[in-house]
Amino acid sequence: MKGQLYKNPILFAVVSTLVILIGSIIMMVYPMMTREMHPKLEALKPYTALQLAGKDIYQREGCNNCHTQTVRPLRAEVARYGEYSKAGEFAYDRPFLWGSKRTGPDLARVGGKYPDMWHYRHFENPRAFFVESNMPAYGWLKDAKLDPKDMEAHMKVNGFPYTPEEMTTLLSKTELDALVAYMQVIGTAVTRKLAAAPAAAAENEGKNPLAGDTHAIHEGKELFDSNCSACHGGKGEGGIGPALTDKVQLSDGKIYTTIDKGTQGGMPPFGAGMDKKKIWSLVSYVRSLQTK
Repeated sequence: MKGQLYKNPILFAVVSTLVILIGSIIMMVYPMMTREMHPKLEALKPYTALQLAGKDIYQREGCNNCHTQTVRPLRAEVARYGEYSKAGEFAYDRPFLWGSKRTGPDLARVGGKYPDMWHYRHFENPRAFFVESNMPAYGWLKDAKLDPKDMEAHMKVNGFPYTPEEMTTLLSKTELDALVAYMQVIGTAVTRKLAAAPAAAAENEGKNPLAGDTHAIHEGKELFDSNCSACHGGKGEGGIGPALTDKVQLSDGKIYTTIDKGTQGGMPPFGAGMDKKKIWSLVSYVRSLQTK
């Protein structure tokens, strides 16, 4: 029989194909059907009607053409964007919006990084936050009302049925509301690791070495205009973030640490893009606003 099998090329091809198919089914297809191959993180929750509507708008406007939503497990990526992506956090994504090109920054950990108002202002005028940004303005979305019937059709296709009461809540919402709601949930199933405060570090307890330096104040103003004015106002009068013109009981070191590390759910950290000299220059400019 073995000799006949080798001598008959057609029979040999058929038997080989069957063996390969059976092996493939056992090793690949069957495991894909098991529950273990589709994990969900404990903190992962299904999208609300508003968040899913925002996901549709995000996809419709082609945001995934310029922004990725996946952080690779590489040291440089994790240092820049946050905890690397886990398979279990995408269980409700249909389709996945991982993207493949970073014209803009990765958004895998943008959820909860900024307050809602930051996103509203940023969508309306990206260049107010990042001068060199080439992102289009999406302020017009605030005038576009959500259509619950249209959104419900999208949701049924994606397998996310919602109650009539949940769909009714969309009547008073705009497409910009939905997009911001979606941005605030991206990546939140993974707990963000907070950086530990450095013990007895010079920036926490020391004085500003550039205090009163006119060159440092000038450099600090340039840094403030390009990084901080969108949230704190052009002259530190306040806006999304608090006013900086009032003298507060904060040491120079505390201001330094806030700029460097940021605050949870509010101000992002700037330490990755600014060296110590630039941060101290920014502290000097903030102090000059307070003395005025």
